[in-house]
Amino acid sequence: MSRDALKTLLHPFVTDAVPMPRDGERVIFLGAEGGSILPEGFAGEITAVQPFRPLFRTLREGAFPEAEGDGYDVGLVLCGKHRGENENRTAEALERVRAGGMIVIAGGKEDGIQPLRNTLLKLGIELDYTPKYHGVAVWFARPENADAAIKALKKQPVTFEGRFEAAPGMFSHDRIDPGSELLAGRLPTDFDGNAADFGAGWGYLSVMLAEKSPRVNRIDLFEADYQALEFAKKNLARNCPNLNARFYWQDLGAEPPKEKYDLVIMNPPFHEAQAADPELGRTMIRTAAAALKNGGRLMLVANRGLPYEPVLASDFREHGETCRNARFKVLWAKK
Repeated sequence: MSRDALKTLLHPFVTDAVPMPRDGERVIFLGAEGGSILPEGFAGEITAVQPFRPLFRTLREGAFPEAEGDGYDVGLVLCGKHRGENENRTAEALERVRAGGMIVIAGGKEDGIQPLRNTLLKLGIELDYTPKYHGVAVWFARPENADAAIKALKKQPVTFEGRFEAAPGMFSHDRIDPGSELLAGRLPTDFDGNAADFGAGWGYLSVMLAEKSPRVNRIDLFEADYQALEFAKKNLARNCPNLNARFYWQDLGAEPPKEKYDLVIMNPPFHEAQAADPELGRTMIRTAAAALKNGGRLMLVANRGLPYEPVLASDFREHGETCRNARFKVLWAKK
């Protein structure tokens, strides 16, 4: 999220289009980010909610990975790029803000703010809006009865393959990612040590490793998305009830694991979207190298065009390619 979106969100307060939250009033900020300077006179107490660990770490006190409570006087919502997630956040603001309290929503034009505004209008919500800082801010008073709008906006978790569950906004929330599926088909069948799943998402690769290597000692799941990690807990409990698993809400780029592993598996985040900037994947590979025991093994899947081989060569004793198809390649490396 750009800093412009934060400025867009606060603009209605700066121009007095929306009253400043007074001392003693409670403000819930969904999709919160650090880096914003509150306008003069903004005296409300902010409860910041941010489930994505790297952004959560930009916030100070009063920040939580999920929302709690109701009766807030003001709701702030920053939009992201996923329509379902934006609608869920708006539904949550309607649930947690008191009737008559102001709700302000903002996002860049690429963040889906315009479709969200159109959806709110179709639901009969009377709103005002203004374009500013390459984005749009929308604001309205929370209706006395918002049940119908909440029901229409709230997106339910999706169950697929008869055994996995995920929610809008998560990576591959309604299907098995084809890259992860390619890697799953190459996972070992005789592994009996301790493994880590980096960027575990809602838990697919961990489930597959546990099923293919039933003698695995333990799998630790590391994921930056708090909500995805909560679904990983559900999916592993459902599919691998006897597995020894631990779950870590962690930003691996800044918060490396404290233990050493025999195996690390991963589908680095945004592997399809970062062909021009693969630094996130390279960082995760370096983190994996540091987290592996001598002789430990890394297995990952990546978009074919991502140049991960040089960092594998520099940080591991051996490396190679297991297979590839038209879109993806499965790589391995040994510490």
